[in-house]
Amino acid sequence: MNTTQRTDQQRSADRRRRELLEAADRVVLRDGPQASMNAIAAEAGITKPILYRHFGDKGGLYAALAKRHTDALLDSLRAALDAPADRRERVEATLDTYLSAIEARPQVYRFLMHPAEESQNDQGFDVGKHSAPLLRRMGEELAQVIGERLDLGPGGRQLARVWGHGIVGMMHAAGDWWLGERPCSRAELVRSLADLLWGRLAAAGDKAGGPGF
Repeated sequence: MNTTQRTDQQRSADRRRRELLEAADRVVLRDGPQASMNAIAAEAGITKPILYRHFGDKGGLYAALAKRHTDALLDSLRAALDAPADRRERVEATLDTYLSAIEARPQVYRFLMHPAEESQNDQGFDVGKHSAPLLRRMGEELAQVIGERLDLGPGGRQLARVWGHGIVGMMHAAGDWWLGERPCSRAELVRSLADLLWGRLAAAGDKAGGPGF
């Protein structure tokens, strides 16, 4: 097999994988945590063994969907952090971006963070095993942004990681509670969380030569 044939086969496989993920997305939007491999295979017009061939099991499919949605969310969060506004406005915009994402697609959020328990048709699904890496990835990404932009003094790299994971944990816990109970408006929650964060974030100076925060 020559290089051109291998490239064409890879493009075809990538395209087919995207199509299957789009079918999975449609089922997740409809069924949320109850989305099954049988339903996703039916939506894609294939048999479940073919779906397994592409993703291995529901955990493999979950990981692919999680990467797809986490990539998109991180792009949106970076755009909010880079917006031409003052620091407080960008902090609020970043919080609002996360909350608006889970509000807009609650079934996707629940599938990613609260998968259904083991059913007769699917293999068991360990929520913590699969959702924790998403939150860790977001925490590390935010830590990198903080470390690049703020002058945190000695031990700044470690402090940036503490802040990054702490902020992500706060957003996740508060957003999960808010999405379930809706005790206040999204704007009120954003302002309250920003107030909680604002003391040290307001006091820290921009890192010399960095893009600014």
